[in-house]
Formats: sequence, C-alpha cells, structure tokens
Amino acid sequence: MKHAALISMGLLFFAASAFAEENAAPQRREDVEQRRQELVPYNPAQALETFSKTVHGGVLHVVTKSDNPEQVKLIQGHLKEMAEEFRKGDFSSTMRMHGPEMPGLQQLKTAPTDDIRYEYKPLTNGAQIHFSTEYPQYVQALHEWLDAQAKDHGNAPVPEHMKHHSGMSE
Repeated sequence: MKHAALISMGLLFFAASAFAEENAAPQRREDVEQRRQELVPYNPAQALETFSKTVHGGVLHVVTKSDNPEQVKLIQGHLKEMAEEFRKGDFSSTMRMHGPEMPGLQQLKTAPTDDIRYEYKPLTNGAQIHFSTEYPQYVQALHEWLDAQAKDHGNAPVPEHMKHHSGMSE
C-alpha cells in the first residue's frame, strides 16, 4: 500500500513537471518573440536562455551561441539592469514582454524588497540572475514565473549550467 502511494505521488510530480515544460501556444510564442526582439538590446537569435528552478528560487541564464564579445557585453548590461529593476520591485520589462497576467508576477511585484534576492553575475559568455528567498510563497511565485518564462521562450539547454545549481544548498 505504501509503495502504491509513493508511486502515485511520483507520477503526479513528473506529470506536473512535464506540464510545466510544455510550450505556450504557437501564436503566443510568436507574439512574445516579436516583443523580445523589440525589447532586448542583444540579438535573441544569437543567444540561449535557460530558466532553472532551485530549492530557494531559480536562475535565469542568457549566453551567446558564438564567441561574440559585443553580444556578451549587451547581454550582461541587460541582465544587470533587469536585476536592479527587480530589486526595486519593478517588473515592467517582464510585463511588456509577457503581459500583466503572467503566473507568479503579481506576488513578485508585491513582495517587500528585502524578501527576495536578485543576484546578477556576469559570465564569460553572457550573464545570469540568481533569484532566492526563504519565504515559501515567494519560492512558489518564482517557480511559477520561471515556468511561464520557459513556456513562452522555450528552455534551451545551456552546456554546464546545471552543475553548479544541483546541490541542496543552491
């Protein structure tokens, strides 16, 4: 009996994970991609984006597909600016790209500024923002928001990026 319950819970977990990884409807993805091309300073066709959930939040990675120093500089500037906006509770760039009804967004916008950390880090081939909190309601909001990002943009595999986020302490 115990094994059946564990198996059922495992199937439910994997079904929920699979649902979260589904892509948005083709028209929505096209609309978001069009807005992305208008809103980001770097060439989106020459970049990979990955949205990863962690125990305490998640990570957004944006890296170049090729060795292009100008592209790296543009990605780094954009993500640094985004992290600064998020720290102030300003999610207007996300709203312009994805709309105001994006899952998790309302809760992130109303979080006290010290309750969620937005840590920018330049990478040799791009940049990342690490989102973390100790508050379960904001972890949930970050996970919903990251899932929505992955759905709208896709979730490109970025070589080597998960190895430093796989520990329980993340």
